[in-house]
Amino acid sequence: MSFFKKIFSSEKKETLDKGLEKSNTSFLNKLSKAVAGKSKVDDDVLDNLEEVLVSSDVGVNTTLKVIERIEARVAKDKYLGTEELNKILREEIAGLLSETNSGEETEYTVPTDKKPYVLMVVGVNGVGKTTTIGKLAYQFKKKGLKVVLGAADTFRAAAIDQLQVWADRVDVPMVRQDMGSDPASVAFDALQSGVNQDADVIIIDTAGRLHNKVNLMNELTKVKRVMQKVVGDAPHDVLLVLDGSTGQNAFEQAKQFTAATEVTSLAVTKLDGTAKGGVVIGISDQFQIPVKYIGVGEGIEDLQVFNKYEFVDSFFK
Repeated sequence: MSFFKKIFSSEKKETLDKGLEKSNTSFLNKLSKAVAGKSKVDDDVLDNLEEVLVSSDVGVNTTLKVIERIEARVAKDKYLGTEELNKILREEIAGLLSETNSGEETEYTVPTDKKPYVLMVVGVNGVGKTTTIGKLAYQFKKKGLKVVLGAADTFRAAAIDQLQVWADRVDVPMVRQDMGSDPASVAFDALQSGVNQDADVIIIDTAGRLHNKVNLMNELTKVKRVMQKVVGDAPHDVLLVLDGSTGQNAFEQAKQFTAATEVTSLAVTKLDGTAKGGVVIGISDQFQIPVKYIGVGEGIEDLQVFNKYEFVDSFFK
């Protein structure tokens, strides 16, 4: 059975289609030029396809993997037609994403054997980190889970205030201290408060500075160590938030953060305002870290659980 003969939630899928519209249109326009006048997939078509994928922010290394997969298909079927190229691309890229993402999730869930489930969120300022935390808190609360937020980005007063706005909007408690306080102290208080309130999920915001990787590494390591005094195996997930609209810059941020701390999942935001949606494919493959969430709009419901089948279907629609 084809990967794509699946029942997608129609409302969620419509939002995803709309959110990836710019990426989809840009990619298909480039693809149609790449195969213009060609009836079968030959070396010229593959060379053109390579350019299309790289210019769609899929990344060089991932593009080469995709081309190798398609070359293997062409070798088996000498007369592979260009009209089948879109279908083959969908299948091969979904296959590539399968190596990193289980990819069939559609719901917001946390493991039932981890209570409280501690999620530490990292990422540079401006990528949509605080908004992502707010939207996650909303979704978890909607599922009936008790959520506590911790404002451990104490480097900027605006970060604390912005998170407070989301806490008030979603109506969940938030633990905060003054600007300049020790981030690890805030994280410690947040976990203690969460445990005392019998919280299901505790989400900790952290500072988004990259000007000194050593300081960042030391700070995040300290935050983790102090959290473990309250919840022995915290954090259960370190979520890196990346701005998809920055394309190749998002790769660089992923490289910096994965070097500074152990990142276990990704959220890629702002995909609705860009034609650079291919970055999701490249980052997931290159860093071998699963994409957990994608942002495809500004609405509170527009942070979606990443499903590779839905994503690839919308991207190549």
